[in-house]
Order: sequence, then structure tokens, then C-alpha cells
Amino acid sequence: MKPKVSDWRNLVQRLLKAELSKKGIKYQDLSDKLSSVGVDQSADNLRNKINKGILGADLLLQIVFVLHIKQIKLEDIEEMLSDMQ
Repeated sequence: MKPKVSDWRNLVQRLLKAELSKKGIKYQDLSDKLSSVGVDQSADNLRNKINKGILGADLLLQIVFVLHIKQIKLEDIEEMLSDMQ
């Protein structure tokens, strides 16, 4: 079965929330980290975007950069997608 758009959005949400939780970072902390690289996003705006799983590729990469996410494993993505179906 092919993943739906909502599955991909849910995947983005789950991945980012897991990373934030793992690193003990709150949305305000993320906002501050993004600000340090010239990205203006309020904590509320980030919370809304992440909870909906809707953010541009540029913001996703900026978050990956400031959180120092070393890798996102294909196996993890496949597992999460299969869990959703």
C-alpha cells in the first residue's frame, strides 16, 4: 500500500518530535537555535508546523542542522510508515 500525504506528514512530525525529546529540547530552545543561524521562527509557529508535519524543505534542513541530527535511517522511516498503515 502506498503511503498517503498524511502519512508523510505524520512521519515528519514523529521524527522531529522524537529528536526534540531525545535531546531534551523545547520549542523555545529550537526557536533560539534557529535564530542563531538567522532563521526567525517563533516557538508557537514551530509547534504548529511540527504538529501538522507541514514545513518546507529549507526549514526541515535548518532544524536538522541546528539539532545536529547525524542520520535518519531508511529502516526507521520504513518502520514508521508500516506502523501507520
